[in-house]
Amino acid sequence: MNLIDKQCKRIKSEKRLGLMMHVVLGYPSLEASRQLILAMAQNRVDFIEMQIPFSDPLGDGPVIRLANTASLSAGFRTKQAFMLAKKLRRKDKVEIPLLFMTYFNIVFNYGVKKFCADAQAAGVNGLIIPDYPSAAETHDHLSKYAKKYNLQLIEFVSLDSAPADIKRAAKTARGFVYCFAQRGVTGRRQQMLEELGGHLKRLKKYIKIPLAVGFGISRPEHLANLKGKADIGIVGSAVLEEYNRRGLSGAVGLVGRLRNG
Repeated sequence: MNLIDKQCKRIKSEKRLGLMMHVVLGYPSLEASRQLILAMAQNRVDFIEMQIPFSDPLGDGPVIRLANTASLSAGFRTKQAFMLAKKLRRKDKVEIPLLFMTYFNIVFNYGVKKFCADAQAAGVNGLIIPDYPSAAETHDHLSKYAKKYNLQLIEFVSLDSAPADIKRAAKTARGFVYCFAQRGVTGRRQQMLEELGGHLKRLKKYIKIPLAVGFGISRPEHLANLKGKADIGIVGSAVLEEYNRRGLSGAVGLVGRLRNG
């Protein structure tokens, strides 16, 4: 059983909301990324979404886009993501699920088979690729190698997903399904959309594996509002903003408040 499935099963047995945190690798440095991930693991975060920087991250808001740019400008290379994941597993003994998040161009240029093989060898458990082509041939190619190397390829649904797309995601999804809580790009929001609860309820009719909700989740009350409606809350920009303001201690403080809120 994939570690993501084991973690989802544990969260369900504990009758709580799971928590996934997002880190842009190489921002502000590779060692800083490592320290932040270690702090998240120590604060009982359930999943870590490790973003491999890309020059044109279309789905990301300004905070994460700037972090991508800064990481690449400092010389980050894709191979360093695999090195860091391996270090987190072998040296730091991080035991929670690790997922690579990136854009398909990165995977394609690295080589789909090699990317999946190297991810598994480094101890990665899943892939989050928001723009991977839905064309059957390309989708099946990536899906084939993800399955071969025991990586959960995360499917997406949005507030505007057509019923046919929801049914397709329900059929092919593994691990959990990533549901966008807002329209637009990533970034902190003051309030959750009123329609989200009804949308999640509709999704549950089709999707029988856990639902993870991201985009705009930034406060303990946002996570509290998801309890009973979703299975995992995803936080990204809010922690990065706190890191920019107050450094590691500030980011860790927010992680603690979100975890315990």
